[in-house]
Amino acid sequence: PRCGDPLAGSPNLTQSRHSLHLGDCLAALARYDRERRRDLGLAAERLRLARRHLGRITGHVGAEDVLDIIFRDFCVGK
Repeated sequence: PRCGDPLAGSPNLTQSRHSLHLGDCLAALARYDRERRRDLGLAAERLRLARRHLGRITGHVGAEDVLDIIFRDFCVGK
């Protein structure tokens, strides 16, 4: 497993950026829980953000990340 043996207890996050992303993921999930009965669109966005933060820890890069870099670094359309 990437983060250690789940039977041995919670994994240690050795990099501060992992801790930050995990905290942001947990915050997004808490906001999802508050919004899921009021606004399904906002709730879905919170889940997307939570998944994105987990992806930053695991190394998963999605199409959205690539587009963000292209528009940020190459100034397409300016």
